[in-house]
Amino acid sequence: ALFGGAPMPTALLQRMRDAFAGATFGNGYGMTETCSMVTYIGGRELLDHLDSVGRPLPITEMRVVDPVTGEDCAEGEPGELWFRGPQVSRGYWRNEEATAALFAEDGWLRTGDAGSLDADGFVTLRDRLKDVIKRAGESIYCFEVENVLHQHPAVLEAAVVGVPDEVYGETVAAVVAFKPGASATADELREFCGRHLARFKVPRRVTIVDALPRNAGGKVLKPQLRDLAAAS
Repeated sequence: ALFGGAPMPTALLQRMRDAFAGATFGNGYGMTETCSMVTYIGGRELLDHLDSVGRPLPITEMRVVDPVTGEDCAEGEPGELWFRGPQVSRGYWRNEEATAALFAEDGWLRTGDAGSLDADGFVTLRDRLKDVIKRAGESIYCFEVENVLHQHPAVLEAAVVGVPDEVYGETVAAVVAFKPGASATADELREFCGRHLARFKVPRRVTIVDALPRNAGGKVLKPQLRDLAAAS
């Protein structure tokens, strides 16, 4: 049973593991620009590292780079994921501006994804850099908050975005859809998050919807969620 395309909530993966006890699970991470996967994890390793997308493939080089300084990040420290290898594209056809924005001259691809690398070489995705919430100087990774919300027994799916705030610059907003027949109040969801997250990461706004808006590929449309959360 293979999955990818976006970070998998650990609560959902645990439910999949229980429902398909005889299955072997595999998770790959990659982009169109990398001609499919650049990391992979499967079997027992995946069950031991539910929050990881695996190790870089044998043909793949990887760096975790501070997007401000351009220096390599320390072990476990989040930064932008960079990849280089024979499967990485050289650039975009007849689009020098886009190529210069994502591809370094020495063959490295700047993915725009925030992640970290642990001592054993396992990669953990954090967020899209453009989606990281900046609240009063603190960086909040949406997936961390989403992962907690997915553990609530009433929640079917949840997405987190940053919305403008006059005091903090941005604040955390959650958009949540419930399982059939289940419900919870915004205060109950915030209280649940407060048990697992630092106080500044707890969603200040909670919007309830029937279903999250998604594109044809099944990915959540976060620009629509920002508009929805800001208006609620």
